[in-house]
Amino acid sequence: MDNYLYLIINLSAFALPLALSFENKVNYFNRFLSLAPGFLLTFVLFIIWDVFFTKWGIWGFNKTYLIGKDLFGLPFEEWLFFICIPYSSLFIHFCKEALTPQLKLSTVVTKFAAYALIFFLLTTSFLNLDNYYTASALSLAAILIGISYLRLPELLGSFLVSYIFILIPFFIINGILTGSFILNEIVWYNDSHNLGLRIGTIPFEDIFYGFSLLFLPLYIDQEIRAKKT
Repeated sequence: MDNYLYLIINLSAFALPLALSFENKVNYFNRFLSLAPGFLLTFVLFIIWDVFFTKWGIWGFNKTYLIGKDLFGLPFEEWLFFICIPYSSLFIHFCKEALTPQLKLSTVVTKFAAYALIFFLLTTSFLNLDNYYTASALSLAAILIGISYLRLPELLGSFLVSYIFILIPFFIINGILTGSFILNEIVWYNDSHNLGLRIGTIPFEDIFYGFSLLFLPLYIDQEIRAKKT
């Protein structure tokens, strides 16, 4: 039964948002379909990133918790992760948008948050160029924040608030994946390529990796919509 654990985590995270996706006020399923180009591009980028980092031993997977089917060196469950987790996480964002659209950062606070995050992320990346996970995850998040602040600051201000709520299930799911609540980790990390800082069992970099995974499809979608108008 252990070899189904990663699969069960993916499907459990996916199940409730999928069941509620057709609720009229949120109408998340149709909204998700409109995000398809952004999700596809993000999926491809993160899969390529994952393939190389797995090959280089920057992270890897515990076969005890896998069904044993691989593609390009990645377990089937990891491919599924990049569908189930963005779908379920962005459900929280769109619920917030539908039910409390006013819940977002002000222009001034968005500017301060963007500048502070960019400074922190780029400085930390520059000081840790030999730590491939640190440098790549933090620099990508910094680039996304910078571009979105210049082009779509309202989207950034809204998503930063959403991400605070998303982090709650994020810490639960990533906690299990990295060894919290179970005997061994499902996903292991080579600490020579990260800061070695953990929130429980979760590498600090995962916060910004997750941010980019979720925010990039939203940003691409808004850019496409802007070009159509």
